[in-house]
Amino acid sequence: MSDTVIHVENLSKRYVIGHQRSKEDGFRHVIEDAVRAPFKWLKSRQDRQKRTREEFWALKDVSFEVKRGEVIGIIGRNGAGKSTLLKILSRITEPTSGRIRIKGRVASLLEVGTGFHPELTGRENIFLNGAILGMSKVEIKRKFDDIVAFSEIEKFLDTPVKRYSSGMYVRLAFAVAAHLEPEILIVDEVLAVGDAEFQKKCLGKMESVAGREGRTVLFVSHQIAAVTRLCRNVLWLDGGRPKEYGRADLICSHYLANGSSTSAKREWMNGSPAPGNEWVRLRNVDVRVNGEIDSQVNIDQPVEIHVDYEVLREGKVLIPNIHLFAEDGTLIFIAHDWHSGWRTRPKSPGRYKTIFTIPGNFFSEGRITVKVATSTYQPFEVHFEESDAVAFTVVESAKNETSRGDFAGHLPGIVRPLIATQTEIVS
Repeated sequence: MSDTVIHVENLSKRYVIGHQRSKEDGFRHVIEDAVRAPFKWLKSRQDRQKRTREEFWALKDVSFEVKRGEVIGIIGRNGAGKSTLLKILSRITEPTSGRIRIKGRVASLLEVGTGFHPELTGRENIFLNGAILGMSKVEIKRKFDDIVAFSEIEKFLDTPVKRYSSGMYVRLAFAVAAHLEPEILIVDEVLAVGDAEFQKKCLGKMESVAGREGRTVLFVSHQIAAVTRLCRNVLWLDGGRPKEYGRADLICSHYLANGSSTSAKREWMNGSPAPGNEWVRLRNVDVRVNGEIDSQVNIDQPVEIHVDYEVLREGKVLIPNIHLFAEDGTLIFIAHDWHSGWRTRPKSPGRYKTIFTIPGNFFSEGRITVKVATSTYQPFEVHFEESDAVAFTVVESAKNETSRGDFAGHLPGIVRPLIATQTEIVS
């Protein structure tokens, strides 16, 4: 297709890794064995060579296509092959097998300072990087002020970049790569080096590059919130192989839930190391739908979070609270036991249960994780916090009466309340 700018077909990359030999393979032992039994030594040497060399496939049979103007996310655990894939696409590393077709100029931001000469100044490196990307001196001059303004390193522009901090490196490298108008921009997790404000600025620039300027972006990140915000489609790599490829929200949801042991019920029996201290201990947390423990909740159903705890000593006002998180780690809300009579008086020793009820048509689709805590507020003290205590998944079927109405497409967002609306003829 004419609008396909990256075509990857059965891409594989193999490395040969070595293992440290044992002490018995020392020089003296080798000479002794060769003298005593030369034929036996030769065979054992061949066996040792096989044992100390091993093939490792960083990528295996990866195939996908990217259209012009798309922003594609690449996710996976450490060692999944993400960086290897980007290095091959950037022509830094040669593949072992497979084919790649790229249409357009590629700018890569893979490692801090990639493409910079440490002895040159920031100013000189802007022109050097621009030339490497195939830009003329006139084009670089036209973009020069925008690059400097974005990177915010004007004060150090004539300082050799070897004296830059990692954050300054990233600022300048990203500014050059994003402003010199490549058709394809490849960005690795290197943005994590920058501060939060600069990361926000970079994400905004990438949105602009892809949205208004129609260029293509490949974005690798462990920040799933940034991936779902920026990317339309996502490639999930697992052990060097493509696990899933498709709509960003769905693939990220599967990725975050993958391998999670968090369920709809957690229990700490008496005598077990339950979360808490000498004042209070957590005993049980569960998710209930229609009175039954369930990890799946229809979008229009109320859901209850039951928190059972044991007060061990009297004397503190103990306030249970829950923290609900979306799949990407975004905090949705915190709920406290504000409305009971216990909010102002201490509880006597014994077992207690607090039930938090969340109405239907509140959450959007996706996996919700619950952190449970108990605190005292005057003076403030946290008695325990149990992250990922329980989790549940909100699903939606065609028969649910929700704010979706007749719309059949994807609705983004972490909440989707069914709010009251009214329409009147005014003229």
